[in-house]
Amino acid sequence: MIRFLHTADWQIGKPFGGYGDDKRGELRAERFRAVERLAALATEREAAFVLVAGDAFDANTVSEREIQRTLDAMAGFRGPWILLPGNHDAALSVSVWTRLARMRRECEIVVADRPEPIALLGGEAVVLPAPLTRRHEGADLTAWFDHAETPPRAFRIGLAHGSVANRLPEKAESGNPIADDRAARARLDYLALGDWHGFLAIAERTVYAGTPEPDRYPANEPGFAALVEIDAPGAAPRVERVATARYRWRALSLRLQGDIAALDDALAALPAPRDTLVDLTLTGSLALRDRVALQARLDEWDARLFDLRIRDADLLDEPDEEDLDRIDLAGFVRVAVERLREKAADPADPEREAAAMALRIAYVEHARLAGGEG
Repeated sequence: MIRFLHTADWQIGKPFGGYGDDKRGELRAERFRAVERLAALATEREAAFVLVAGDAFDANTVSEREIQRTLDAMAGFRGPWILLPGNHDAALSVSVWTRLARMRRECEIVVADRPEPIALLGGEAVVLPAPLTRRHEGADLTAWFDHAETPPRAFRIGLAHGSVANRLPEKAESGNPIADDRAARARLDYLALGDWHGFLAIAERTVYAGTPEPDRYPANEPGFAALVEIDAPGAAPRVERVATARYRWRALSLRLQGDIAALDDALAALPAPRDTLVDLTLTGSLALRDRVALQARLDEWDARLFDLRIRDADLLDEPDEEDLDRIDLAGFVRVAVERLREKAADPADPEREAAAMALRIAYVEHARLAGGEG
């Protein structure tokens, strides 16, 4: 029986350019801590080796410091790490891999940068890698697995980075194709895949581990690694999905119709707000007083969450008579406010957003003045 850990898509050095310096720094640093967690997991569960199925690094231009910090994070596991060049860190003539070879390391690393068998455990297991030497390949680089010779009683394990044909969304199949029956055709005991950032079992012996630490708002299931056990060559593998992530990326959609209670209900249900990034889409309609209250609640949640992104273009202001009475306007000013309300309610009006903002400002300013008079 063998036991090993399968991971992929660390994306060390990912810039996270859409965030401020403090958040960007925390997100980048967490990727090293994710590697530390993988090393601890492999040690704790007594894995014989770790397979990294491509894109350990976000680009071949990552800094020397980022390479060294990755090597240091890997030092917690003393067994072999088999690293496959992916589309982000392809095995070019000058690459992250040529630089890594010259750096200090306290762990055993095998860079699988050639399409040739890699014997492990004294030949008990053989890894067949399909390294990328450029970002996009039109050919299936795993085809050589079919005819690769290995010892008769050795475990045959494929290692590749790309898109399994006919099994992923069309947008994920733009390059680096992998036949969906490769494991069967090549008589593999397991095919360890990278590129798809969510954990996904394509078939009994064909698995995407996904990224161990999410880096975007997902439609798949990132934040895991695969712990694999195989009793004997030819036996079905047992694949355990092990959680490895710290940060949670949540995309939420809420419809607010005259009430903001649903906002607190949804955000209060998040288990660890300070480690959660939320992309929040709001639709529906609110009176001005509720819209002002909503903004106050969003400000509070923004302070509690790691990050909060708001999409509210389809959340409409609908001032009612109570709103206008609170503004306490009369005469031509009241007529002007009524006109703004009409424009804000008309989806075809090019000044709709400006009118809605003007009404909101008028409401807040009059509320402030009224409070001052008290």
